[in-house]
Amino acid sequence: MKNRALIVLAALVLASCTSRTPAPPPATIEPVPPPVTVPVQPPPATSAPVPMPPKIKTIDWQASLSPMVQQLLAVEGINDGSVLLVNTMKNATNGSMQTGKATASLTRLIADAGGKFQVVGAEQLNAARQTLGLSTDDSLESRSKAVGLARYLNAQYVLYSAASGDVKQPTLDLQLMLVQTGEIIWSGNGVAQD
Repeated sequence: MKNRALIVLAALVLASCTSRTPAPPPATIEPVPPPVTVPVQPPPATSAPVPMPPKIKTIDWQASLSPMVQQLLAVEGINDGSVLLVNTMKNATNGSMQTGKATASLTRLIADAGGKFQVVGAEQLNAARQTLGLSTDDSLESRSKAVGLARYLNAQYVLYSAASGDVKQPTLDLQLMLVQTGEIIWSGNGVAQD
């Protein structure tokens, strides 16, 4: 038994003695450079380009209306200084048109022409519209409405105007109406110019 105990003890001693390999030298630490960032370009847009809005055609209202105003001023039988209501131009074209500019040019041409007509002013016209319950942007597109407003303002004449046809080059029609009877005493037409 002694032999056995000795062999076990020798085995344990030998088992506990493991061979150690020498430790490797410590690793050197080198600083890591920051990563290089490359800007990413977004892919080019493949959508269709945005269409350009159509150009608004401008009409030279003064040049377009001046010949007709000259004809209007040559009408005989109208007393100088007669009160005239210039109604808002009616748009009967195939598109949108700036009738306010046309009406303003027409009013200015007649007022600057001399003493043939005394044109109802914008303030007086707007006050009459409010009194009669008409909106200030009512275009007075019917002749009867224009005549009724002219009667309220004690005007002797109404100049009714309309643009019709193609909006790019509309036909302009003017009619001078006697307020008392509603009779058309003069009419003229022409084509708008650029």
